[in-house]
Amino acid sequence: MNIHPRVLAAIAVTGISGVILAGCSTADPNSSGDSDGATKAQAAADSSPSDTATPVVWDSTQMHTITVDYNESDYDALISSYMESSEKVWISATVTIDGETFENVGLKLKGNSSLRGLTEDEDATVSAAHPEDLPWIIRLDKYLDDQSMDGATEFVVRGNSSETSLNEAVALDLLADTGLAAEEAIAVSFAANGSDSSLRLVIENPNDAWMERELGDGYLWKAESPGTWDYIDDNPDSYNEAFDQEGGEDNYEPLIDFLQFVNESDDETFGTDLDQWLDVDAFATYLAFQNVVNNFDDIDGPGNNSYLYWDTDDSQMTVVNWDLNLAFGQENIGGGGGQGGQDGGPGGALPDADAAAGAAPDGAAGGGQRPNGGQLPDGAERPERPDAVDGGQRPDGAQAPSDAADAGAQPAGGANKGGGRGGSNILSERFLANADFSALYEAAVEDLTESLFTSGTAQEDLDTWSELLTSDASDLVDPDVLATEAQTLSDAFPS
Repeated sequence: MNIHPRVLAAIAVTGISGVILAGCSTADPNSSGDSDGATKAQAAADSSPSDTATPVVWDSTQMHTITVDYNESDYDALISSYMESSEKVWISATVTIDGETFENVGLKLKGNSSLRGLTEDEDATVSAAHPEDLPWIIRLDKYLDDQSMDGATEFVVRGNSSETSLNEAVALDLLADTGLAAEEAIAVSFAANGSDSSLRLVIENPNDAWMERELGDGYLWKAESPGTWDYIDDNPDSYNEAFDQEGGEDNYEPLIDFLQFVNESDDETFGTDLDQWLDVDAFATYLAFQNVVNNFDDIDGPGNNSYLYWDTDDSQMTVVNWDLNLAFGQENIGGGGGQGGQDGGPGGALPDADAAAGAAPDGAAGGGQRPNGGQLPDGAERPERPDAVDGGQRPDGAQAPSDAADAGAQPAGGANKGGGRGGSNILSERFLANADFSALYEAAVEDLTESLFTSGTAQEDLDTWSELLTSDASDLVDPDVLATEAQTLSDAFPS
């Protein structure tokens, strides 16, 4: 299996040898297209590897341990604050990662749908009585400047949608293989205040350091769950609830200009000028990736899960993936086990009858996860995708969807790309309504299906993660459950 360049840099810096990381790749999101295959990330690693290398704590070939300890009264106040007002407050905790202890660390709930059922009830799906099962963000430098582990400062303890989280672990490996920006992920034995340990997937939180390593200099904004991609006006304050800046100096101007173009350009201008605003090849790959991993909770899913990155050198926007815990139809595959969805995920399985049919909840447009990797049943006709979507100011000549079902229609000829159930996104709708851009997307679907699945890469990644959990996490997950979830996930891979 190939080793990702950023991991090679980490190995070179630390002197570690003989390490083969699960699912890594030579692909890099900063490829410059030079004939020697060098990338901006590799060049930066060569000149200053300590600044660009992936922190060694993200070694995915081994099980890790994280324990958090805090004052119970602080924890009670944290839970009360969320239950009363949905406000997520920080508390101070002592955190031990792989035997190294850090004092006065920031700890906060992390998620949206994963916390909507939070109660004090012991029998609740998401219970305050089981902090080891809740989604968290751990920030080592929240209260103490420069506190880090191997240069890493933020750890997201994901909300599981299955007992193993194999689906998200594999999906993140495959995302890195596409050359798009991806977060590192590790399997962790997690405990809180003396609780029993729980198997959790922990990933990087995109921040300045992550942006510089994966993408370069620029600005990074997170699309917030209740927000839209509407163009409102030229006042940055108008976008604070929709986008939260996570990287670069505080500057919303490129984001506002981009949203104005996407929302207000006419169809002809959109088609001829989009590549001046957006990395269209990367976006086609992004959309195709959501298709082939059957992730409906993406840019136009219910959680609005994405980041936007503005490259100050190229003056282009890139849509950055976030949140893959429902990849491969995991809402159905995992049966809603574990801790539920995170950052906009549904946070539980469909009722059995609906799950079997791949139906959406009542009132959701466009249907939900479909069986057979998102393909329509034999004989069913796919509705035409509308020229544009609701949201923002429509350009002249762009037609609104005729009804909610049209708003959730999938691109012609493709599998269930995602979205449909929960919302729509004006950029993806207009992109796929354009014949040239749609052709890029369709070609990317074919290419990724071959390179990630037909090639055996996905199965190889799954086997590597499964072997790790079998050998090092048998005390955290029943081997029979692990085997069942691994086989079900393998069966969900497109052929």
